[in-house]
Amino acid sequence: MMSRMVRGLPLTYLDTSATSLPPRPVIEAMSRYYELRHSNVHRGVYLTAEESTAVYEGARKDVGTFINAPNGVNEVVFTKNATESFNLLAKSWGAANLKPGDAVVLSVMEHHANIVPWFQLRDQIGIEIRFIPVGDDYRLDLNSLDELLDGAKLLSVTGMSNVLGTINPIKQLAQAAHDHGALMAIDAAQTIAHSPVDVGDLGVDFLAFSAHKMLGPTGIGVLWAREEILANMPPFLGGGGMIADVRLDGFTPTSGPARFEAGTPPIAEAAGLSAAVRYLSNLGMANVAQYEHDLTLDALTRLHETFHGQVRVIGPNSVTDRGGVISLDVEGVHAHDIAQVLDEFGVCVRPGHHCAKPLMRRFGLSATARASFGPYSLTQDTDVLLEALAHAIKLFG
Repeated sequence: MMSRMVRGLPLTYLDTSATSLPPRPVIEAMSRYYELRHSNVHRGVYLTAEESTAVYEGARKDVGTFINAPNGVNEVVFTKNATESFNLLAKSWGAANLKPGDAVVLSVMEHHANIVPWFQLRDQIGIEIRFIPVGDDYRLDLNSLDELLDGAKLLSVTGMSNVLGTINPIKQLAQAAHDHGALMAIDAAQTIAHSPVDVGDLGVDFLAFSAHKMLGPTGIGVLWAREEILANMPPFLGGGGMIADVRLDGFTPTSGPARFEAGTPPIAEAAGLSAAVRYLSNLGMANVAQYEHDLTLDALTRLHETFHGQVRVIGPNSVTDRGGVISLDVEGVHAHDIAQVLDEFGVCVRPGHHCAKPLMRRFGLSATARASFGPYSLTQDTDVLLEALAHAIKLFG
């Protein structure tokens, strides 16, 4: 796709926060599965079925290694995406462990995926939802954290805001949660492909992400949970593959991650995710983080120098604890109009509220035009963005 021409111009892809572009090895891994071993998993005893199972379970092992899961494959559950992972967390762990009046602490900068399932649980059983505010510096205001965590059972926040680019202090938050007797969950959808993620070092209890945000395919995500917690969570979906026994008077679920993976799973997608994990590992996540840090610094510097007073960056101006997500608010011009003009230059950005309406309301916005970098991004992409943005400002000025 990176080589595609759009209206006679090279494609400039700056929408990685929405979905990343898979490299050739990911596409080839999925094609190999379909061409050579397309069979169901955990069922057949013939060769291609055993190969398919090996591919699927191999992906689980690769993911466990990538995030340094203490107990590896016993802690990695495959879901449809990060949204489903949070629904699983809320409707399995939450429904089984929370009672009326128990508090779950979120932040104002959360994606709807980490808000709506908790509101649904609140409406069902009467839990309390509390929110960490966001300061004018676009970072979490932690001054009242102890008060918010008082009596809380779970703290669940994003590792990096998909609107602001703010990278949150997860280790500090996890320690604070544990000090108050709460568990810690992290939405890693925006961090998993941009910096090292080590669940042991972070000290978290749950972690959720989607493969398509980390150079992998759509249709598969991950919920990681500590083995001792996962073992006591009830199944989220029922059907084939998640049972140890079914009788006329009931059923017994199987153990381990399989209890949460009812039905035929996303096998080809698991092959793609495995390839994406290996690709990123070969790049080195510390290298990726430094590369994108440099791209972001360059882009923020040039945006300020070129459009000072005309374009506002909705997010930290410093690259300290900041990722490559740059949300733009152009004075007097709607984000959708900006994005449409940029499209004429082959520039792909995302206009809208980015599934973070509470955060947008916090800053009095209905939408921003968001540019976001990935490991494949280049400084030339920023060149084209600035050229197209200047044209848009002149057009609407």
